Amino acid sequence: MDFASAHVGSSQVAVEIDAVVLTRDDMRLHLDVVPARRVRDLDTEGLVQIAMRELGLQQLAVTPEDLRAETRRSNASLVWSYKDRPVAVPLRLRVLKVLADDGSMQLGALLQTIRSGQVPSPAVMALACANALEIDLTSGPLGLTTQVRSRT
Repeated sequence: MDFASAHVGSSQVAVEIDAVVLTRDDMRLHLDVVPARRVRDLDTEGLVQIAMRELGLQQLAVTPEDLRAETRRSNASLVWSYKDRPVAVPLRLRVLKVLADDGSMQLGALLQTIRSGQVPSPAVMALACANALEIDLTSGPLGLTTQVRSRT
């Protein structure tokens, strides 16, 4: 297990860093899955919370119900089914360039822009699984109006 540390007063506090850290709207969030949370005494928990702030992490508590909520669950399953799909370098670069140049856009517009000899949607899903881009999984069923943006 890897740890990061932060100074809290005169103490050095170690914080597990093999946790999931998300970036959302220029914020860094530590994903706290409630039932998987480590049990800590009150003093240690307070120090960890201060250390997390020192490291620039905000806590995002998620319950099993949140993870199973529709449409997130169905959309995540669909996207994740492409996790092992290889993406050719030219297509990867084209997708990332369009999103870097144009910013957040609808999935349909992105697919239309990067259209080539191959169907580009599997590549977009695989890039989301590789954490290269972000797809809105919660606003509704995955479709042409789903928002997509670069992670960089």
